[in-house]
Amino acid sequence: MGQRRGWEGAVLKLLRARDFVLTVTDVEEVSPLYRRLRVADGGLLAATGVHPTMWVRLWFADAGRPHQRAYTLVAPDPVTGTFALEFALHEGCASDWARGARPGDTIEATVQGTDFEEPAPAPSHLFAVVDPAALPALNSLLGALGSAPATIWFEGDPAGLPCAIDPVRHELRPVPRLDDGAHLVERVKAELPDLLRDEPDPYVWITCDTTTTRTLAAHVRKELNVPRRRVHALGYWRAAPVPATVGGPAGE
Repeated sequence: MGQRRGWEGAVLKLLRARDFVLTVTDVEEVSPLYRRLRVADGGLLAATGVHPTMWVRLWFADAGRPHQRAYTLVAPDPVTGTFALEFALHEGCASDWARGARPGDTIEATVQGTDFEEPAPAPSHLFAVVDPAALPALNSLLGALGSAPATIWFEGDPAGLPCAIDPVRHELRPVPRLDDGAHLVERVKAELPDLLRDEPDPYVWITCDTTTTRTLAAHVRKELNVPRRRVHALGYWRAAPVPATVGGPAGE
């Protein structure tokens, strides 16, 4: 199986990754650009267990070559062996597959590298910078952190999307995507320092496109002096000259 998947598959095999076959059982059109697929897990949850923000690698065919992207599990149910996958639809082989998926279709999945370590001490305030590709992970994170207040910069329009944001505890700050993420970077750099000033134990979660994520993570760590252990930063997709392919945690 690793040979068919090229060098990425070979490396994962050496790392003792576990492979499963998922079967689509239901399809929901959340919006014209957001689709949810319910799947039977092929024994995955029983074998691996479940943790917050858990993700799997899905394997797609891209012009005859294997292509993997990571997706967060949504509402995993170990009893029934099912969970959902949510796709922010753009250009690319992953979105193409999701658009055409129907009950009975199958896709190969690999589990390797996913984990979650709840920050200690518990966050006095969560500061999250996300976009639609990271929405499933954000929802899972908010559930895991329970009563912690949060400020969320959301690049794009969250209207109609399945957000687990509680207006009583969470402040949502929508930001339009302009200049390949530069506008989001400017907003966060301008607003975050004052918000951090009086927080004893902040936790910063940055999961946007790779370039934006790296820029903001460096700023938060080096300029704002937030300790590395209090910052989670992971690029969820890579910007492209054409409309971006949104697939999940890039490089996971």
